[in-house]
Amino acid sequence: MGSNRRMTRWLALICLALPIGNPWAAPKIESWNTENGAKVLFVPSPGLPMVDVRVVFDAGSARDDGKPGSAVLTNGLLTESAGKWSADEVAERMEAVGAELSNGAQRDMAWVALRSLTEKKVLDTALETLAAVLAEPRFERGDVERLRLTMLSSLKQEAESLANIGEKAFYETVYQGHPYASNPNGTPESVNGLTEEALKAFYRRYYVAANAVVAIVGDLSLDEAKDVARRALAGLPAGSKAIPLPEPAIPDKAVERRINHPSTQTHIFLGQPGMKRGDPDYFPLYVGNHILGGNGLVSILSEEVREKRGLSYSVSSHFMPMSQLGPFQITAQTQNSQADEAVRVMRDTLRRFMEEGPAEKELESAKRNISGGFPMQIASNGKIVQYLAMIGFYGLPLDYLDRLVPNVMEVTKEQIRDAFRRRLAPERFITITVGKSGDGKD
Repeated sequence: MGSNRRMTRWLALICLALPIGNPWAAPKIESWNTENGAKVLFVPSPGLPMVDVRVVFDAGSARDDGKPGSAVLTNGLLTESAGKWSADEVAERMEAVGAELSNGAQRDMAWVALRSLTEKKVLDTALETLAAVLAEPRFERGDVERLRLTMLSSLKQEAESLANIGEKAFYETVYQGHPYASNPNGTPESVNGLTEEALKAFYRRYYVAANAVVAIVGDLSLDEAKDVARRALAGLPAGSKAIPLPEPAIPDKAVERRINHPSTQTHIFLGQPGMKRGDPDYFPLYVGNHILGGNGLVSILSEEVREKRGLSYSVSSHFMPMSQLGPFQITAQTQNSQADEAVRVMRDTLRRFMEEGPAEKELESAKRNISGGFPMQIASNGKIVQYLAMIGFYGLPLDYLDRLVPNVMEVTKEQIRDAFRRRLAPERFITITVGKSGDGKD
């Protein structure tokens, strides 16, 4: 109980540990490889006796290989029974020292994260448990069946959500034949078909040191951080890195898909493959999208669709960079009777933005907004460790955080217009609408 109270106090203090001085100052990143081949990134954070460790694997749903749900179910099983401990005992070990384990999987990556005090006895227990979770998951039949039922329950809920229905259809249509197309949570049929042996095979292939990146932020010296990384991954075989994913094709023609659903509103999804991490057009596209539809109610799309015409409850646009071309997507929710007009205005607004680019006043406002908000993005260990994991996983330069604000401030109107015109083709967009339609067709 004493450790729990200490953890609570330190978590409360994190929110006070904001950067002081130069608002653009980013933490210095140390990097090395473990003996078994994992890449490690470390930022020291003295003052609070805590450490965050995030171990990321190229083991997301893009690696499901025709068995959707494999990555999510495999990752979920890691923090169940492991080593000599049952699922309950793993949880009890963490609770006893006030440490936290978390995990998850997306299309590109899967991860296991640890937050612990750096007090020796506490950290020893936490690291011993993390090492077992990573290297000795037991895949007990009871754990498999329990998590399978949880996934099936989630899929039932997703089937009732217009947003989830539309998102799944969007990825399926934009990425036909590509590993990004399938839902990370799978389908009821695929999840029911996943065997213990198939899950173990997925684990053996992708949960290896060469396929891992370790991010560490905390009150540690460099030598102590190296010891943490070594101990956490000591039981993993070296293995080999996953092969690069194929590049997705850009749709060669427009596709419009209407999914009938008995609701009073329609969800709209427009888009195509957009950009990947490390893309040379990243900053012009990022800043441009902030102006177009990424800045909430003050964006151009919100002004044209919501404020001027009252066509939407909400409207936004997003680039979602991934290992390969992640999607560019414009989304909106509107009344069924206004869906067609909303789509038309969304398309027209994008085309006009591509032709004219932003106004200088809009560009300067976006730069101030992005740069002014950046310190909050690195205001705690938890936020920094996620940035480190992203930098390591996608092979971004170690000075990425130092250069982020200068790169934003250097973007010009001409660069935004040029990048949008080269990278987006609205005449070939995928359009998904989910709601009650007049013809009742899917």
